[in-house]
Amino acid sequence: MDNKMKIFGIGISGLVGSRIAEVLKDHYIFDNLSLDAGVDITKPETLEVIRKDTAHPIVLHLAAKADVDGCEQDKEAGEDGQAYQFNVVGTQNVVDACRESGKKVIYISTDFVFGGEKPEGESYLEGDTPNPVNWYAKTKYLGEEIVKNAGLPFIITRLAYPYRKDVFAPKKDFVHAIMGRLQAAQPVKAVADHVMVPTFLDDIAFALGALMREDAEGIYHVVGSQSLSPYDAAMLIAERFNFDKALISKTTREEYFKGKAPRPFNLSLNNDKIQKLGVKMRGFEEGLAELRVEG
Repeated sequence: MDNKMKIFGIGISGLVGSRIAEVLKDHYIFDNLSLDAGVDITKPETLEVIRKDTAHPIVLHLAAKADVDGCEQDKEAGEDGQAYQFNVVGTQNVVDACRESGKKVIYISTDFVFGGEKPEGESYLEGDTPNPVNWYAKTKYLGEEIVKNAGLPFIITRLAYPYRKDVFAPKKDFVHAIMGRLQAAQPVKAVADHVMVPTFLDDIAFALGALMREDAEGIYHVVGSQSLSPYDAAMLIAERFNFDKALISKTTREEYFKGKAPRPFNLSLNNDKIQKLGVKMRGFEEGLAELRVEG
């Protein structure tokens, strides 16, 4: 008899969710609630499967419009735009369905909920006040507030720049995108005035496993242990895989994102809280050592 816990996954076939399901498959059964399965989170009537279910105690909610610049274009449409409909209305619909069936919600959020105003060298804690500077971040923060105030058991995990061990064909993570350009001897312009925390995706999966095992609640920063700029990250990738560093040049947020959504400066997140559960969140150089090189 299979004693694995069953979990509903919404948006679990993407870059992040598919790897989570793969890493945790020995302990959990993830049932994918996708458009192919007739589930559209913007339409509450399609969430009947959650309302009527008694076998899945947790809903892992990853579905979102996550294209930062695409979301910014939706801003003018406000509540009628796709970003708001997916990230806010959709989250409300999922939470409502979970309330009716008494399910715990695990909401996947983002480092972008913060404004990036902290001085370099300082990190955001879970309790710091969000201050989103673009529409994607604003809609994800509104989603957080819906989950927090739902009166349900919840976990909010803020992720940052996840990258995988292998290439995810439908959409490359930022590490494999840079590797692809360097491998093809193409130039890479990398932003030097933005601080991020790249996160090895297997560690995100292990962290979620620990949170579910401990029946934890609250907000957790599920991020790596090394803060650096995209430029520094590109240089480390070149160094690790023996690519030509001369292909990499510095640029600024102002130049690189001209005409696009504003980006925060310092998105260094503190991960002490999740590591206290015994989860090792690797630094970027440690994560790169785990990558498989294709070709």
